[in-house]
Amino acid sequence: MKTLLLAALFSAGCTMLYAQQDKKFNDTSFLEPVEVKAVRAAETAPFAKTNLSKKEIERSNLGQDLPFLLSQTPSTVINSDAGNGVGYTGIRIRGTDATRINVTLNGIPYNDAESQGTFFVDLPDFASSANSIQIQRGVGTSTNGTGAFGSSINLSTNEVNSRSFVSVSNSYGSFQTMKNNIQFGTGIIGEHFTIDGRLSSIRSDGYIDRATSNLRSGYFSTAYVSERNSIRLNIFSGKERTYQAWNGVPGYLLDSLRTYNSNGTEKPGTPYDNETDNYIQTHYQLFFNHKFNDNWKGNLALFFTKGRGYYEEYKAGANLSDYGLPVYFNGIDTMKNTDLVRRLWLDNDFYGTIFSMQYQKEKNSLILGGGWNGYDGNHYGEVIWAQVQAAVPAHYHWYDLDAHKNDLSFFAKWTKEWKVHWQYFADAQFRNVNYVINGFESNPAIRISKNFTFFNPKLGLTYTDKGWQAYASIALAAKEPIRDDYEASPAQQPKPEKLYDLECGIEKKGKDYSFGAGLYYMIYRDQLVLTGKINDVGAYTRTNIPNSYRAGIEMQGRATITTWMNVNGNLTFSENKIRNYTAYLDDYDNGGQQTRFFSGTSISFSPAVVGSASLNFIPLQNSEVSFLSKYVSRQFLDNTEQRSGSLNPYFLENIRLSYGVVSKVLKQMNIILQLNNVLNKKYEPSGYSYNYIYNGNVVNENYYYPMAGFNWLLGLNLRF
Repeated sequence: MKTLLLAALFSAGCTMLYAQQDKKFNDTSFLEPVEVKAVRAAETAPFAKTNLSKKEIERSNLGQDLPFLLSQTPSTVINSDAGNGVGYTGIRIRGTDATRINVTLNGIPYNDAESQGTFFVDLPDFASSANSIQIQRGVGTSTNGTGAFGSSINLSTNEVNSRSFVSVSNSYGSFQTMKNNIQFGTGIIGEHFTIDGRLSSIRSDGYIDRATSNLRSGYFSTAYVSERNSIRLNIFSGKERTYQAWNGVPGYLLDSLRTYNSNGTEKPGTPYDNETDNYIQTHYQLFFNHKFNDNWKGNLALFFTKGRGYYEEYKAGANLSDYGLPVYFNGIDTMKNTDLVRRLWLDNDFYGTIFSMQYQKEKNSLILGGGWNGYDGNHYGEVIWAQVQAAVPAHYHWYDLDAHKNDLSFFAKWTKEWKVHWQYFADAQFRNVNYVINGFESNPAIRISKNFTFFNPKLGLTYTDKGWQAYASIALAAKEPIRDDYEASPAQQPKPEKLYDLECGIEKKGKDYSFGAGLYYMIYRDQLVLTGKINDVGAYTRTNIPNSYRAGIEMQGRATITTWMNVNGNLTFSENKIRNYTAYLDDYDNGGQQTRFFSGTSISFSPAVVGSASLNFIPLQNSEVSFLSKYVSRQFLDNTEQRSGSLNPYFLENIRLSYGVVSKVLKQMNIILQLNNVLNKKYEPSGYSYNYIYNGNVVNENYYYPMAGFNWLLGLNLRF
């Protein structure tokens, strides 16, 4: 199947180069790609959403990872392992973690098929190629890929750049952070063809000790566009090498050694210098769009993603038996342990298709779409060095396990305008998932074969009149567990999660202002959360919780006060609760585990208040000074709502200054200075907790991911 897809990509690419000339490129039928319209919410759709234009993306794109460019959007909390937004980063929206946020690139699924997470570090500087981003909060409209279980993010790079350009972007800042990229676009060649490309490099020492990043990426896109047809081929790739900073800083060191990194310290003496994560991911996307007539458009896309990489670790005193090796006798002593260096590999292929048919006539709009994707993943571990080398065979693999997953979905979206002001919306998705796991690293004998069928309907109503818009909707979402959830016996296998999402909101838009508010009530059935419970195969895995919910209000507004000053902001108040929760604690006094029951506790990493604001001044033409504020209230590290296991509230103030010049030689020159955390606050947006019983007491061991104090980035962007 993979060979056929690659052959189709190559064949279609060649066809594009020799495509028969059509009528002149004189309309904008494909300037907004059909494949993107199929999964995005329209302006009047009855869902909470935020759209970011290319100009808005460019304002803060100085080398930090994509979540940091979305920080000012409603209900969003971000974090960074390295502490400065370069390397591994995380994002939560309405408290929803990345494994429950659906991400698509030009409508094509991006979430990892097994962990269901999104690792933007594998696509460094992808935002530089993005023309627009849409964030939908809540279930939103049907999309491709893993279930949208609280939010979805769609990035589009496929809009046509009609004018030629060359741009060079460079930035430098704290912690030796440096970004360099060069981009080009031919514009429309011969009335039909266009080519765009980018090369990027990002490097940083990181705020946390040894949390270095060396990231490189490339992007190439070529298209043939006519009045009725477009064919586009995208090839983009990212290579990342980051020193691990996954363990966090122990709570007892947070004040004295705030940048402490335990990764690599198992090696005696100085930390192991190659405790790194290494991964290469390359994407191939081929799109064909066709306009049948004034009412019908359609699209078909093929894709193939190749990922391969490993993370390397120094393990001191490793038990040979843990690696399936016998004790070693050197002629004098019997040895059961040795220091070693290991690599945990992942080699995966992700491939498939997406498609849609779109009908628009007068007061009716219909989208029929869906997709199929397959995943083949190979997990294996390799020992590359051992202190007692004779005890370990050369290039020894102690596990080599496969996993396979297939995902098939169809959706239909219907919008009907009624009596000028009213609009009805109906959306239904059918999704079938088949997942086979042939063992885990710690439990290679476990075999999993699961098949799920989900039906996800959505209904909504929108009213518009004289700048006012009000909406209400109800939506159902369901999704399968992630890979780690299945590491359990047949009697303890996880169930799928379900979400019932009720949304309503009102908004008023004027020439110089807008304001609005939206209410949401998200009811979970069988949400998977960590409880501390050890299952019968010795693994800490997530457990289904019968009843939990998120309820809140999101408020937004913007206003142009004068020609030289404007303001915008958002504020979310929410309640995020588990109705009944049982925590399991390891009992080091008596062995086994003890339980603690809680009622009405807060869901971990779900702050009750999240707010952002931007006050912008325009002192001179082509200049701007922005004061960017962010507030996040207390977050709990687990679901017991204990203040001793929580993250303190924090308020941040960033300042961004920009100045632009336009001349005959330069189409545009922008200088951007971003001052982050100007109040030099010590704060931690993420962490984790391990609780146990020792000497009759409950002990809380907390670990944190601190962020940098005051830091800065300076960028120079030239466009020719």
